Amino acid sequence: MLRINDNISIEDWELTENFMRSSGPGGQNVNKVSSAVELRFEALRSPNLPDPVKTRLKRLAGRRWTNEGALIIQCEETRSQARNRDIARDRLVDLIKAALVRPKRRIATRPTLGSKKRRLKEKKVRGEVKALRGRVDPD
Repeated sequence: MLRINDNISIEDWELTENFMRSSGPGGQNVNKVSSAVELRFEALRSPNLPDPVKTRLKRLAGRRWTNEGALIIQCEETRSQARNRDIARDRLVDLIKAALVRPKRRIATRPTLGSKKRRLKEKKVRGEVKALRGRVDPD
């Protein structure tokens, strides 16, 4: 069981780990040992995550979110399978913790008078620069 906070924990049946050969340096060890890990979390079917958290998690996951609603995290940082497994689980916990935070609602504000004047002045300067780029008459 993977503990996220006091209220949320992930059961073992929701996680699937596949081990594969890692790329990168390591000599013969790379060709023999399956040290890379692919952690698959069935987020959409998880009864422990509320729906708003699942929605935010999907947005945060990006390409790591599958069509079936699973979150896939890959790790091949170290040569140790156990360490890669721990890193992948830590990444999952961090991602879920980030999804637990409800974003602040933006309060619409009006631009200040100074910012309006600065914007119009900058537009005028840019227009003058572009006007000077015109064709030069040979007199």
